[in-house]
Amino acid sequence: MQFDPIFEPATLLRRYKRFLADVVLSDGTETTVHCPNPGAMLGVAPEGARCWVSRSPNKNRKLPLTLEIVECPGPTGPALVGITTNTPNTLAVEAITSGLIAELPSDAPLRREVRYGEEKSRIDILLETPNPTYVEVKNCHLLRRDDGVTEFPDCVTARGLKHLRELMGVAAAGNRAVLLFIVQREDAVALAPADDLDPAYGKGLRTAAEAGVEILAYRCAIAPEAITVRTAIPVKLTEM
Repeated sequence: MQFDPIFEPATLLRRYKRFLADVVLSDGTETTVHCPNPGAMLGVAPEGARCWVSRSPNKNRKLPLTLEIVECPGPTGPALVGITTNTPNTLAVEAITSGLIAELPSDAPLRREVRYGEEKSRIDILLETPNPTYVEVKNCHLLRRDDGVTEFPDCVTARGLKHLRELMGVAAAGNRAVLLFIVQREDAVALAPADDLDPAYGKGLRTAAEAGVEILAYRCAIAPEAITVRTAIPVKLTEM
């Protein structure tokens, strides 16, 4: 996912009210920017951190700048973290069609946001393989452990549980159900459920795996010029 123009450097002052953040631009101007992440952003919005913002060409936007990348502490030193929750869906499509996700076919017809399931959800990606492949994409960037294991979710997610139930229904019907975590940071070495933050999701994730839902995790290379899916990392479901 290439950015043109590339993101502008800034310093993060604070993130607040879920969708707002204050930053200082490189010319010293303090301004409010859009923060496209409704989650807790635990550990990925440190005050005073280096960050990067995009500038919208839409002159009518109330907030022309959007927070995109934050430099955060990690187990091996500072790491760039992509914080936009919509980015992983685009990254997943690019990675699948480019053959970067080894477990998924790159040449299957692909549709996005297709309605499915008993709870009237929309699947992020539907691959029209002989037995349809349903791919739910999740953004992950929480890393608070010294061993480099990233965790999901960073707060209680009822929506995430609903998606697990829908995927189990897909698997029960004989189709392929895949939960794909796109990890927007380079320093993650594995992924695990954050059982202390959402015990119900951790239990649901393990139940889904036992029911035939495939769980994949891929980490990204992060830079102001581009974010790209790079490497598969293992998923650890054993309770720690």
